[in-house]
Amino acid sequence: MIFEKNGKMGKKIIKIIYGIFLGLMAGLVLMLAVSMLPVPGNIRALTVLSGSMEPAIHTGSVVVIKPFADYKIGDVITFGEISKTKTPTTHRIKDIKIVDGKPVYITKGDANNSEDNAEVSAGSVKGKVLFSIPYLGYALNFMRQPAGFALVVIVPATLIVWEETKKIWREVAKNKRGRQTVEENKTDKKEENKNV
Repeated sequence: MIFEKNGKMGKKIIKIIYGIFLGLMAGLVLMLAVSMLPVPGNIRALTVLSGSMEPAIHTGSVVVIKPFADYKIGDVITFGEISKTKTPTTHRIKDIKIVDGKPVYITKGDANNSEDNAEVSAGSVKGKVLFSIPYLGYALNFMRQPAGFALVVIVPATLIVWEETKKIWREVAKNKRGRQTVEENKTDKKEENKNV
């Protein structure tokens, strides 16, 4: 009785862990897909690669950014080119100047001693940081690699196929036992009819 309860409890725990794992994988894939869509005004998920914003934003964190019409002092913004070879910067706005009727931002990383050398034009701002998720960037960067993307697709697919295969085998075994019982009942009835 105790072993039955422990076995059932163990299976429930495994199913819960399995569900959480698939949910996390789906969330990561969704976040990666949404951040890659080239929709103007779209949110993006980017990885912070330096510690210049510590302790507010840790190295390896994912920052979720969204473009806004204007920014104010104290906002954490991401600016610069985003490409495979160039990484944008995420720093806090310390001051704003107006040059030719347009805002220019003076930025500084929280962990840095001085303001950034270059001023940031409004056109180079990609968005304001809505929130950050510590250390998730390591997973997202891994997923962006071919091996990581394959792992994110192959592992869940393999788990799903494995679970479905087990269900099919159970059903086949159940049907086979049912046929054997029917055959045994037919044989028993034939024996009874001979004896009568």
